[in-house]
Amino acid sequence: MKVIRFAALIVLSVVSTLSIADEHQRPAFISGEIIKHSYDGVSDDLLTAGLGAGGLQSLTPPAFANASSPTSAELRRRAIYQNYRALVDVTPVGGFGTLYGPQVGVSGDGKIAGDEYLAYDDPGSGRENVTMMVQVPVTFNPGHACIVTAPSSGSRGVYGAIGTAGEWGLKHGCAVAYTDKGTGNGAHDLQNDTVNLIDGVRATAAAAGKRSNFTADLSAAQRNAFNAATPNRFAFKHAHSQLNPEKDWGEDVLHAIRFAFFVLNEQFSERDRHGHIKRPAVTRDNTIVIASSVSNGGGASIAAAELDRDDWIDGVAVSEPTVQIDVPHRLRIQRGGQNVPSFGKPLYDYFTIANLYQPCAAYAPTNAASPGLAFVNALRAANRCEALKASGLISGATLVEQANAALAKLRAAGWEPESDLFHASHYGLAVPAVTVTYANAYGRFSVVENVCVFSFGATDATGLPIPAPAINVARIFGDGNGVPPTNGINIINNLSVGGPILDGLSISASTNKQDLNFDGAACLRELFTGEDLATRHDLRGQSAAMSRKVQRGIEQVLRSGDLNGKPAIIVQGRSDTLLPVNHNARPYYGTNQLVEGRHSNLQYYEVTNAQHFDAFIDNPALPGYDSRLVPLHYYFNQAMDLMFDHLKHRSPLPPSQVVRTVPRGGTPGAAPAITAANVPPIKNAPAASDLILFGGGTLRIPE
Repeated sequence: MKVIRFAALIVLSVVSTLSIADEHQRPAFISGEIIKHSYDGVSDDLLTAGLGAGGLQSLTPPAFANASSPTSAELRRRAIYQNYRALVDVTPVGGFGTLYGPQVGVSGDGKIAGDEYLAYDDPGSGRENVTMMVQVPVTFNPGHACIVTAPSSGSRGVYGAIGTAGEWGLKHGCAVAYTDKGTGNGAHDLQNDTVNLIDGVRATAAAAGKRSNFTADLSAAQRNAFNAATPNRFAFKHAHSQLNPEKDWGEDVLHAIRFAFFVLNEQFSERDRHGHIKRPAVTRDNTIVIASSVSNGGGASIAAAELDRDDWIDGVAVSEPTVQIDVPHRLRIQRGGQNVPSFGKPLYDYFTIANLYQPCAAYAPTNAASPGLAFVNALRAANRCEALKASGLISGATLVEQANAALAKLRAAGWEPESDLFHASHYGLAVPAVTVTYANAYGRFSVVENVCVFSFGATDATGLPIPAPAINVARIFGDGNGVPPTNGINIINNLSVGGPILDGLSISASTNKQDLNFDGAACLRELFTGEDLATRHDLRGQSAAMSRKVQRGIEQVLRSGDLNGKPAIIVQGRSDTLLPVNHNARPYYGTNQLVEGRHSNLQYYEVTNAQHFDAFIDNPALPGYDSRLVPLHYYFNQAMDLMFDHLKHRSPLPPSQVVRTVPRGGTPGAAPAITAANVPPIKNAPAASDLILFGGGTLRIPE
C-alpha cells in the first residue's frame, strides 16, 4: 500500500468560465490535507479491503494485531467488513455470489485496485468536519468517465455505502464519491475526553483539535460537571453535533461530487511544462454522474438533485430513501382503489408513533409468528399496553384487545399490513435508537441536556452504567454504526426508578413498572406534538421550548419534490417497516408529479415482499425473514443499470410499476436458496394491472 499526503494546490490564474474552473480547482470547502492511499487489488483493495467476497462472508471479522490500539488500515478493513454485512445478505442461499455481490459479473474474488482519497468538508471551524472520500478504480477511463455518489446510510461512517452504491460504481469503472453526511461514527468519550480522527484512530480531544471527526461543543467546566453528574457517558455526532446535519445532506453530496472532479483532474488531466493543468480531463460535459445510495443516503442524493442548479448530477437512482416532504394538500394516494388513511408524515412523527405502539402491537394474535418476537419481552410489552391504555391512547379490557388496538394505531398511521409481522424485530433492533438520536439532532440539543432524560453509555450485565471497555472504544470506527446501541454503548434511562439503567430494563416513574420506558417514549412523542399525551394540554415552559426546537429542525429538512427534470428512479419495498412506503417513496413520487408535471422524469418501482434490512433475511436470530422476503438490493442494482443505460445509451426507463416477487417459502430459518424466479425483473412493458399511475392529484398504486 502506497500512502501519499499532499497539501492544497495554489491556483494563481483566474479562469473566466467558473463552471470549467470548478471542475479542476480545489474547492474551498476542503479543509486541511487530502490523504491518498493506493491499493494493489491483491493484498488490499478499494472494495473489500483485501478480504475478497469470501472474507466478507466469513463469520469471523478481521482481527486487530493490538485490540487496544488498532491501526487505521485495520480499522478501515473492519469498517468495510461490518458495513457490507450490515446492508446486504451475505449468505449464498440469499443470493450473495449469484444474484449480487462483489464477485458477480467480474473475474476473481471482487477485489478492485485503485486510489482512495480522504478529506474533510468544513468551513474551517472544525465543527462540521464531514468526511468525504473518493475511490478511483484502475479501470476508470477519463474517455468514458462516470461518477457515482455513495452517501452513507443511517448514521454510518464514510464506508457506510460501500456494499451498495460503492460496489456498483467500482465494478463499472466509475469513481465513487462518498460522504458520511456529517453523521458518521463520531463518538466523543466524555469521561476520558477521546475522539476519532478522520481515519478512525482515537486521540485526546486536545491533541485532535480541528482534526477531530467530532468533539462535543463543551467547555472543560461543562464536561467536568456533566461527568460528575452522569459519569461514563458518550456524545455522538449525529445526535449531539447541534448542527441538525440532515438539513445539509444535499450540499454534502454535491460537495463530494465536486471533490471527485477535483481529484480526478489532479490524476488524469494533461499539464503544461509548469505543472499547470491545460484543460480538465473530466468535466460535467463528458462525465456521467449518478446520485445514488440507499436509506437516508438515498434521501441525501435526492436532496442533492433538488439543490443542483449547476448540472453536477445527470441522474438519480436510489433505494428505500428517507425523503421528508412538504406534501401538497391536493395529493391523494390510493392502493387498490382505496384511499390510504395517512401518508407523508415526517420521519420523527412516525418514529415516535412506532416507538410508542410497536412493543404492544407485537403481541397482537396475528403477529404470533413475528420473526424476533422474543426481542420484545412479553411482560414488559404487556406493561406498555397497560400504560398506553391508562393514558387513553388505546382501549381494551384484555391484553389481546389492547395489542390489537395498538396494531390498529400503526395501520391508521400509515403502515401497510405487510409490515405487521416485522414490528417486533424493528422495535427490538432499531426504532428506539433512531428516535432518541433524531430527537437530539432536530432540536440541536447538547449532550448535557439529556433530552427526555436519555443518555448514552456502556452498561453491565444487569444494565447498570459502567466505564466503556477500552477495546470497544478503540475500534468504534470499524464496528460502530453511529447511533447507540453500538459497540457496547447503549441507551440509558437516567430517570428510572432506582437510578440510571439500560433503557429496556428501566422502570417508569409514572407506572412503577418495567414497561420499556413508557415515560421516555411519551416524552419523545410530546416533542413532536407539543401536547401532553395524557392531558392533551399544550406543553409549557422548557418542554414547550424544546418541542418548538424539534419542530423547527424538522421544517429545515423537508424536501420540495422538484428534481429539476432530472431522470430519476426510486425503488422501495412494500413491506418496509422502518421507512413505510406511505411516508417516503409514495408521497415523494406523488409530490414530484404535482410539482414537475409533464416535465417529471421520475419512475417509481414498488417491490412486493421486500423491506429495509436485507441483512436480516438470513440472520439465524430472525427465522421467517428468509421464507417471506426477497433482497431489495437486487432491485437497487437493476435501478442503477437502468439509469446508466438511460444516460449513456438513451435507453428508455421502464414505467412506474409494482414488481411482484415470489417469497422463497419453506421452513422459517431454513428457506430454500433464492433463484431468479423469486425476483422477476423490472419490466419495460408491465401488465396494466401492475402500472403505478398518477392523475388528477391522485397516485394510484395497484393492489
